[in-house]
Amino acid sequence: MARYRFHATNGYAFVLDAIGRDVRRPERLARRAIEVAASVMDELDGQEDWSEWSVSVHDLSGRRVLVQPFVMQAASVPQAAPRC
Repeated sequence: MARYRFHATNGYAFVLDAIGRDVRRPERLARRAIEVAASVMDELDGQEDWSEWSVSVHDLSGRRVLVQPFVMQAASVPQAAPRC
């Protein structure tokens, strides 16, 4: 098991993960990054445009191992068909 830090940023604002989280299998990093993105979106609910945000995942040596763009929650909500 390895510990990773999941930082979120849009290039201007930054949410630091000073503690990190243990992850058993590296293939679970993307799923955890998506969970972190959802948590940041909930905490910073005044923010409307998440298109520039991503989660940068680092191992404890500081090496970046993954960059996961925020998943837009609105994109997962079905849109009503336009009326003609």
